[in-house]
Amino acid sequence: MYAIIESCGKQYKVAQGDVVFFEKLDAEEGKKVTFDKVVLVSDGEKIEIGNPYVKGFKVEGKVVAHGKGKKILVFKYKAKKNYRRTQGHRQPYTKVEITSIKKPAAKKAEATAEKVEA
Repeated sequence: MYAIIESCGKQYKVAQGDVVFFEKLDAEEGKKVTFDKVVLVSDGEKIEIGNPYVKGFKVEGKVVAHGKGKKILVFKYKAKKNYRRTQGHRQPYTKVEITSIKKPAAKKAEATAEKVEA
């Protein structure tokens, strides 16, 4: 089973047990994080696509660590004008381990509906 979730303005394909690097999230290490913007869910046979999100599905994860990515160099240059600027950047990230993809509690609603009909 896998899901596509939306977080930090990007979409990520996640499955249970995956370790995903998100842009910096506002959560402490060891805490639980819940993503409720689920765009697509697939269990191998059936695919559910949201409009824009699938209702009831949630993806839960655990924050493993915070850190910074590799340094990139930003170099600005204008020919024949003696203009050169170098700047470095390290993008902060949050490392999250996906613990579960939770389905909506539709079974309880179906069971109560069957009891009412009977």
